[in-house]
Amino acid sequence: MTPRKPLGFVIFAALAVAAAAFVWFGLPHDREVKSLGIFLVKLLPFVFATEAIARLDVEWAKRIRLVLFLVPPAFLLYFLYFVPKIFFFGGVEAGTREAYYGLYYHVLTVTPFLILSMVLAFRLGGGTAALVRRLAFGMLLLMLSGLEDLAFLTVNDHTDPAYATIPEVWDWASHMTVFLGHPPTKYEAYAFIVVHVVLALAVFFSPQRWWDALKVRFVRTESA
Repeated sequence: MTPRKPLGFVIFAALAVAAAAFVWFGLPHDREVKSLGIFLVKLLPFVFATEAIARLDVEWAKRIRLVLFLVPPAFLLYFLYFVPKIFFFGGVEAGTREAYYGLYYHVLTVTPFLILSMVLAFRLGGGTAALVRRLAFGMLLLMLSGLEDLAFLTVNDHTDPAYATIPEVWDWASHMTVFLGHPPTKYEAYAFIVVHVVLALAVFFSPQRWWDALKVRFVRTESA
């Protein structure tokens, strides 16, 4: 049974998820607002999510380290679904190669800024320094992992035969190439992704005493 204090948060969080699913999967993705009723329905996920956040019991969230179970998945939803879709529709389908490169650069530049915005909000809300570091460095590892490259190939409906199936060599993945010394094969890319995801999970969920020991060691070095 859910404890009484976080019950309101859980209820409104569930309502937010249900409303978001209805809006995304049950309503057409129109640019124009067709009626006031549809407009208000599309606002429900935001309203429910706001109320869930407002009702969140901070001490309970700190005790179970809820931030580690909410912020990284929220970042991954942005990075593994919306970013590939932005690249696909904004660059591949509708733009020139130069426009695609400009879009790519700007999105990947704003992504670390988004991570820092998340952890800044968490820190200003009373989050500990150790959890700030866990979140920031863990999400950075996820960003650099190549997961987004894989998502780009799998969540979009590619008409280009070169990307209709996952390519045998990922010659565009320069962030992997600089580590490996050559463009990665498909299976090398998979291994690269797995290593980074494991490292990110280790950052998120490693024992707190390891982080405390690093802090003590750094403080001693600083005062020497």
